[in-house]
Amino acid sequence: MTSIQAFLYVAGVGNRLGSELSREPKVLLELGGKSLLERHVETLAALDIDRLVIVTGYRRESIAKATRPLSDRFGVKIVEVTNPDFREGSLLSLHASIPEMRSCEGPLLLMDGDVLYPQAMLARLLEASAPTALLVDRDWSDADDDPVLVPLRSGAPFELRKGWKGEADAVGESIGFFKIGTDDVPILIDETTSRVQAGRRSEPYEEVLRAMVLAGRFAAEDVTGMPWIEIDFPEDVERARSVILPQL
Repeated sequence: MTSIQAFLYVAGVGNRLGSELSREPKVLLELGGKSLLERHVETLAALDIDRLVIVTGYRRESIAKATRPLSDRFGVKIVEVTNPDFREGSLLSLHASIPEMRSCEGPLLLMDGDVLYPQAMLARLLEASAPTALLVDRDWSDADDDPVLVPLRSGAPFELRKGWKGEADAVGESIGFFKIGTDDVPILIDETTSRVQAGRRSEPYEEVLRAMVLAGRFAAEDVTGMPWIEIDFPEDVERARSVILPQL
């Protein structure tokens, strides 16, 4: 799928990792000799995605320095967009990337930067028959964090939020990767813009995607059983190294 445009959101500070691990952006954490950033770029290149927009904020100069050799090595053009207000909320990172979205002619791939995952997981999303789709893992737990949940009815997602409770055929955790079909890109842009203009700058970007889920725009791809982890806490780093990496 060569026409898809990838967006990687890495502006956050990562305070929950603690002062030592958050000295640099999370996307520069090394796992198995490779940073998360290198793993993202390597995976995108393997899936024939040759252009990546990285939305930076915290310690952006460190990320910019790391992208140059990765771009040359993997043949992926990397464009940096900076969110100067990254401490306010992730919605503003989504908003900062709108000019790049407007210049795209095809679908978009939106990705959280702090996820360790196998190439096959991202391939599943890109190959989904639905133009707009998200990934869900039904083997989830809220013991260590407050996951973004996706309840399903007849296989389709009807909600996207933390702390969801109710009746559903199944409930999965969102991986943090979203494919946005060409026809839905204007909806994504309008939902983002209207929130910023209304002064809702501190909202997480998931609220935009939630509105699209509630409008029935998303399909779901079930990736239960695939190894992955979102890295938020020091124990996640240890689990990534000891449990997830050996399965990749």
